[in-house]
Amino acid sequence: MAAKKSKKSSAAKGRKRSTKSPAERAARAEIKQGVKHLEKSIGEIKKGLRKTEKVIEADARARIRSLRRDASKQLGVLKKKQREAKALLKRVATAAEGSWEEVKQGADTVLAEARATATSIVDRLRAAIER
Repeated sequence: MAAKKSKKSSAAKGRKRSTKSPAERAARAEIKQGVKHLEKSIGEIKKGLRKTEKVIEADARARIRSLRRDASKQLGVLKKKQREAKALLKRVATAAEGSWEEVKQGADTVLAEARATATSIVDRLRAAIER
């Protein structure tokens, strides 16, 4: 009698027989799980970065608005000093009757104050930029 061949089901025919040991399969599964966790972590980090960027940008916009308001006020002060210097020069020039040394001293005082204010503004703006 001839030996009977066992008939395999069609599902078993299509499957490859695994030659991997249980330890190898477990290690592969663990590595795949680790990769999935890394992908998830990368996604969370990217999400956190986007959120942080938005916060930083919003803070920067607020800071810029504040700097603009401050600069506008300071420019107003400088323009006022400029007007005062012009008015002083007119008054002193007509009243001095030849005493140009007094005129020059008065103008120098006003201009020195204006220069100091302008320097202060520039220094504060530079400090704000460097932060």
